[in-house]
Amino acid sequence: MPKAQNKQMKSNLPKSMVQNLLKFCYIIALPFLLMTCGEKKAEKSSEETQTDQQTEERPKASTKTILCFGDSITAGYGLDNSDDAYPALLQQKIDSIGLNYTVVNSGLSGETSAGGKSRIDWVLNQDMSIFILELGANDGLRGVPLTETRSNLQAIIDSVQKKSPSTTIILAGMELPPNMGQDYTSQFRELYAELAEENNLEFIPFILKDVGGVKELNQNDGIHPNVEGHKILANTVWDTLKPLITN
Repeated sequence: MPKAQNKQMKSNLPKSMVQNLLKFCYIIALPFLLMTCGEKKAEKSSEETQTDQQTEERPKASTKTILCFGDSITAGYGLDNSDDAYPALLQQKIDSIGLNYTVVNSGLSGETSAGGKSRIDWVLNQDMSIFILELGANDGLRGVPLTETRSNLQAIIDSVQKKSPSTTIILAGMELPPNMGQDYTSQFRELYAELAEENNLEFIPFILKDVGGVKELNQNDGIHPNVEGHKILANTVWDTLKPLITN
């Protein structure tokens, strides 16, 4: 059709029909406009969410871990609230001075040195700056041969040093009640000091210092610290831990 004729036909359309056609075009185009705006908004929201997540993850990635690996003493056996156990109290001390460390409680009630040896590889799947080793008391109370306890503790130490050579190990010493026999209790105490020296470890001679044997600071069994006992225990560990994370 000639252009002149086409132009003439358009000009002859009624005004009302032209307006209806414009309205129809607007109605058809509106959903596409809204969809496009929604997609752009969703993209922006997704980008903002991703940025927020990255911002939140940044501090967590830089947090250093202090892992407490032990038995019922570390687990906080008998306490109504796990926040009263010494690992949680260490966290409170760390937070109070604004240090970026997270304390992980890997205590298991009833754990022996053999049990610790069997689960150490699983625990080492996480990175850690400091490893606090508190095991052996259950061996002593059961009369496990000292050579076996020493061998298991050494195996745990070897595993940590092999997997993470930069990790600082703190060995927590333990003592036994005198009814286990003088020779056995004496040699049991000495094996911790010897392991610490042989492996060049940070050492707490007796983790239950000023708590063990004190009725008012222990639960009814006379073995496990109560809330007040754990406060003293935490201070004992803190004396060794603090210089390592503040220097």
